[in-house]
Amino acid sequence: MLKIAVPNKGSLSETAAQMLHEAGYNGRRDPKELIVADPRNGVEFFYLRPRDIATYVGSGALDVGITGRDLLIDSESPAAEIAALDFAASTFRFAGPAGTYTDLADLEGKRVATSYPGLVGGFLAENGVDAALIKLDGAVESAVRLGVADAVADVVETGSTLRKQGLEIFGPVILESEAVLVSSPSPAAGVDTLLRRLQGVMVARQYVLVDYNLPVALLEQAVALTPGVESPTVSPLGEPDWVAVRVMIKRDSTNHVMDDLYELGARAILVTSIHAARI
Repeated sequence: MLKIAVPNKGSLSETAAQMLHEAGYNGRRDPKELIVADPRNGVEFFYLRPRDIATYVGSGALDVGITGRDLLIDSESPAAEIAALDFAASTFRFAGPAGTYTDLADLEGKRVATSYPGLVGGFLAENGVDAALIKLDGAVESAVRLGVADAVADVVETGSTLRKQGLEIFGPVILESEAVLVSSPSPAAGVDTLLRRLQGVMVARQYVLVDYNLPVALLEQAVALTPGVESPTVSPLGEPDWVAVRVMIKRDSTNHVMDDLYELGARAILVTSIHAARI
């Protein structure tokens, strides 16, 4: 059976479990369960700390897993990212006392506090900056005020938490991270099926089906509005001058597209959610 590592807690856990459920897999019902077999789908789930998943997968002990790109890089594991999963997005930046630093080179010889020494150390080395890394678990914003470090490197959302500590963001983005599917150095049989299912979930979340009728003379203009993933399905109607169109569109543009189609002359415009897909 395909051995899959799944985050057991934290920001990745709930969405990863829901995504696997939507992909047709049977996960754990009791949060205390550490291993769950799903023989119908030929998989076995191992619930682990997100930070450990890349290490287990990279060692070959497990075949594939869901973790963060940041955790994968920080682990320095030989596990390989095979797909981004479109959730848990985060941005890593440097921050220091307001008005002190403007460029990455300013960190030369300084102390940088971070919870991701592998990730940050690799980035600094790639850019030729020699800085001392101070590894801290959890929030690092107080490290400068307490005199432990000269700057910090951490996940940044709005920057408000950093500003409360008298810090400001500077330098380039260290990493744009999100949840990813990672594989062992020797991909196992069954990984392709898992990947297709997860990609189908992402498509179902991002797209909807739109059906509408319109005069055949307006079809070219309608197709320009709704080109679809490949091309629309066009079917004749009982009225010879009219056709029915079915097409996939981005979910977040649904109402705008419906307005444009109606204004063009389309009628009977219906939108349907997609529960599963294979593209």
